[in-house]
Amino acid sequence: MPVPETIAQPGSGVDQDTGPGRPRTATEVLRPHAEHAFADELAALAAADDRPRPARWRLSPWAVATYLLGGTLPDGTVITPKYVGPRRIVEVAVTTLATDRALLLLGVPGTAKTWVSEHLAAAVSGDSTLLVQGTAGTPEEAVRYGWNYAQLLAHGPSEDALVPSPVMRAMAQGMTARVEELTRIPADVQDTLITILSEKTLPVPELGQEVQAVPGFNLIATANDRDRGVNELSSALRRRFNTVVLPLPASPEAEVDIVARRVEQLGRSLALPPVPDGADEIRRVVTVFRELRDGVTTDGRTRVKSPSGTLSTAEAISVVTGGLALAAHFGDGVLRPADIAAGILGAVVRDPAADRVVWQEYLETVVRERDGWKDFYRACREVSA
Repeated sequence: MPVPETIAQPGSGVDQDTGPGRPRTATEVLRPHAEHAFADELAALAAADDRPRPARWRLSPWAVATYLLGGTLPDGTVITPKYVGPRRIVEVAVTTLATDRALLLLGVPGTAKTWVSEHLAAAVSGDSTLLVQGTAGTPEEAVRYGWNYAQLLAHGPSEDALVPSPVMRAMAQGMTARVEELTRIPADVQDTLITILSEKTLPVPELGQEVQAVPGFNLIATANDRDRGVNELSSALRRRFNTVVLPLPASPEAEVDIVARRVEQLGRSLALPPVPDGADEIRRVVTVFRELRDGVTTDGRTRVKSPSGTLSTAEAISVVTGGLALAAHFGDGVLRPADIAAGILGAVVRDPAADRVVWQEYLETVVRERDGWKDFYRACREVSA
């Protein structure tokens, strides 16, 4: 069954101007899709890539992994890392997409699951926009298909009235679909994926037809460990996925590197001060988050209580970016402890009763006694008062 052309065009990820209707370029939007933001890198990889490519893939599996992990091409083009972590994790994820198994990226909040999902789809299909965003209210139509009710009432069920989901479009075009926060989707809606992933077909009983997946189709889903029990995946659905667990950064250096890279990217788009001006404060934020997350100080000498929040790398990026904005608009452009103190307080103290006690104890027993942290201690005491 062909998918209606007016709806089934590949999701270009190019937003339409609300005025004359022209496409916006990557420099005209706040957050361009990965395939636009890194178009030069993808083009350079495609030109240098002489390895076998699965059907309808824009790059070979080797080139997709290089795009995510970074490297230098023979012509000197530098591919920036999109993911900082074990190489084998990326290789397994890419290899899964080259098979008939779907990919489930699992991990605690803030481990770059969405980021990796987007970049995988961009590198494999050249399009990361075939996306179903999972929420408690995600309907079955978001995964299967819906109807244009004006057409449906006027002419009854027809191909013209059919509104394909991103998954249906990916099946028809041999592309990569994405499902974010799979465990937040109601269980009965989740299970609509079983036939799609096992039989590679999507029945449309109203038309007596079906959409069969063409080579190149696959699906990437994300879920976080903290959502287990919200809408647990059925064993039948879980069997349709290869699960890859994305861990938290293994070392402080790796986490500092991740935060610095992402803050630099965000800072450029927001015209904020460059990251090197805030390198010391980035390391301080990462240290605080890791110690509270792990329940022990970096030197292993002092046990500390952990707050209720996740204190993820993504939250560290948010704290530093907010601090840079404060420094740029209300300071001298240099990131200082006073700029990040309020952000750290907001990230740590999610439960006003229990978490505030944890934070105050950490300030007095660890931060107050640490050499070179007096200014940070004073800034945190001021916003915590």
